[in-house]
Amino acid sequence: MAVEQGDGWALAHLSDLGDGPGFRKIRGPLGVTAFGVNAVVMPAGYRAHPHRHERQEELYFVHRGTLEFEFGDGATHRVGLGGVVRVSPSTVRRIANVGDGEAVYVAIGGADGYVGRDGIALSDEEFEAGRG
Repeated sequence: MAVEQGDGWALAHLSDLGDGPGFRKIRGPLGVTAFGVNAVVMPAGYRAHPHRHERQEELYFVHRGTLEFEFGDGATHRVGLGGVVRVSPSTVRRIANVGDGEAVYVAIGGADGYVGRDGIALSDEEFEAGRG
Protein backbone atom coordinates (compact mmCIF):
# COMPACT_ATOMS: atom_id res chain seq x y z
CA MET A 1 0.00 0.00 0.00
CA ALA A 2 1.31 3.46 -0.86
CA VAL A 3 0.45 6.65 0.98
CA GLU A 4 -3.26 7.22 0.46
CA GLN A 5 -4.88 10.64 0.71
CA GLY A 6 -8.37 11.99 0.70
CA ASP A 7 -10.18 15.18 1.60
CA GLY A 8 -8.54 16.11 4.91
CA TRP A 9 -6.83 12.76 5.66
CA ALA A 10 -3.82 10.62 4.77
CA LEU A 11 -2.67 7.13 5.76
CA ALA A 12 0.29 4.86 5.20
CA HIS A 13 2.03 1.83 6.62
CA LEU A 14 5.53 2.07 8.09
CA SER A 15 6.82 -0.06 5.20
CA ASP A 16 5.55 2.59 2.74
CA LEU A 17 7.91 5.14 4.27
CA GLY A 18 11.25 3.33 3.87
CA ASP A 19 13.25 0.14 4.19
CA GLY A 20 15.83 -1.09 6.67
CA PRO A 21 16.94 0.69 9.82
CA GLY A 22 16.71 4.47 10.19
CA PHE A 23 14.24 7.33 10.12
CA ARG A 24 10.85 7.07 8.47
CA LYS A 25 9.68 10.59 7.69
CA ILE A 26 5.96 10.81 8.43
CA ARG A 27 5.27 14.56 8.45
CA GLY A 28 5.92 15.27 4.78
CA PRO A 29 4.38 12.19 3.15
CA LEU A 30 1.21 12.47 5.26
CA GLY A 31 1.01 16.28 5.13
CA VAL A 32 1.32 16.91 8.88
CA THR A 33 1.82 20.63 9.52
CA ALA A 34 1.20 21.18 13.26
CA PHE A 35 4.12 19.13 14.65
CA GLY A 36 7.09 17.02 13.62
CA VAL A 37 6.73 13.25 13.58
CA ASN A 38 9.04 10.40 12.57
CA ALA A 39 9.19 6.68 13.12
CA VAL A 40 12.63 5.25 13.83
CA VAL A 41 13.65 1.65 13.20
CA MET A 42 16.67 0.64 15.30
CA PRO A 43 18.63 -2.58 14.88
CA ALA A 44 19.46 -4.61 18.00
CA GLY A 45 22.37 -3.13 19.92
CA TYR A 46 22.22 0.29 18.20
CA ARG A 47 22.90 3.32 20.39
CA ALA A 48 22.00 6.75 18.97
CA HIS A 49 24.05 9.89 19.52
CA PRO A 50 22.90 12.07 22.41
CA HIS A 51 20.93 15.16 21.44
CA ARG A 52 18.75 17.98 22.72
CA HIS A 53 16.61 20.69 21.11
CA GLU A 54 16.35 24.46 21.25
CA ARG A 55 12.54 24.71 21.37
CA GLN A 56 10.97 21.37 20.54
CA GLU A 57 9.47 19.20 23.27
CA GLU A 58 9.38 15.54 22.23
CA LEU A 59 7.16 12.58 22.96
CA TYR A 60 8.40 9.07 22.21
CA PHE A 61 6.11 6.06 21.82
CA VAL A 62 7.69 2.59 21.80
CA HIS A 63 5.91 0.55 19.16
CA ARG A 64 8.17 -2.52 19.19
CA GLY A 65 11.13 -3.71 21.24
CA THR A 66 12.88 -2.40 24.34
CA LEU A 67 14.63 0.95 24.40
CA GLU A 68 16.90 2.48 27.00
CA PHE A 69 16.56 6.22 27.53
CA GLU A 70 19.52 7.99 29.14
CA PHE A 71 18.98 11.55 30.32
CA GLY A 72 21.37 14.40 31.05
CA ASP A 73 20.63 14.23 34.78
CA GLY A 74 22.03 10.69 34.92
CA ALA A 75 18.70 8.86 34.94
CA THR A 76 18.41 5.73 32.79
CA HIS A 77 15.15 3.90 32.06
CA ARG A 78 14.23 0.84 30.01
CA VAL A 79 10.96 1.28 28.17
CA GLY A 80 9.13 -1.50 26.39
CA LEU A 81 6.19 -1.99 24.07
CA GLY A 82 3.55 0.69 24.63
CA GLY A 83 5.83 2.91 26.74
CA VAL A 84 5.57 6.68 26.40
CA VAL A 85 8.32 9.18 27.27
CA ARG A 86 8.16 13.01 27.25
CA VAL A 87 11.38 15.03 27.13
CA SER A 88 11.81 18.81 27.52
CA PRO A 89 13.68 20.58 24.73
CA SER A 90 16.90 21.32 26.62
CA THR A 91 17.14 17.89 28.25
CA VAL A 92 19.94 15.82 26.75
CA ARG A 93 18.77 12.33 25.83
CA ARG A 94 20.23 9.23 24.20
CA ILE A 95 18.25 6.24 23.03
CA ALA A 96 19.56 2.69 22.64
CA ASN A 97 17.94 -0.52 21.49
CA VAL A 98 18.68 -2.95 24.33
CA GLY A 99 16.40 -5.72 23.09
CA ASP A 100 17.27 -8.81 21.09
CA GLY A 101 15.53 -7.70 17.90
CA GLU A 102 14.69 -4.62 15.91
CA ALA A 103 12.98 -1.80 17.83
CA VAL A 104 10.56 0.77 16.44
CA TYR A 105 9.53 4.02 18.08
CA VAL A 106 7.60 7.11 17.02
CA ALA A 107 8.97 10.55 17.93
CA ILE A 108 6.57 13.50 17.94
CA GLY A 109 7.86 17.01 18.51
CA GLY A 110 6.59 20.54 18.60
CA ALA A 111 6.64 23.88 20.36
CA ASP A 112 3.80 26.11 21.53
CA GLY A 113 1.24 23.73 20.13
CA TYR A 114 -1.52 22.83 22.56
CA VAL A 115 -4.86 24.42 21.69
CA GLY A 116 -7.03 22.92 24.39
CA ARG A 117 -9.86 20.46 24.10
CA ASP A 118 -11.48 21.47 20.85
CA GLY A 119 -13.10 18.20 19.79
CA ILE A 120 -16.67 18.34 18.46
CA ALA A 121 -18.76 15.19 18.79
CA LEU A 122 -21.09 14.28 15.95
CA SER A 123 -24.00 11.89 15.94
CA ASP A 124 -23.92 8.96 13.52
CA GLU A 125 -26.54 10.78 11.46
CA GLU A 126 -24.43 13.96 11.24
CA PHE A 127 -21.39 11.89 10.25
CA GLU A 128 -23.31 10.11 7.49
CA ALA A 129 -24.83 13.37 6.26
CA GLY A 130 -21.36 14.92 6.01
CA ARG A 131 -20.12 12.07 3.83
CA GLY A 132 -22.58 12.76 1.07
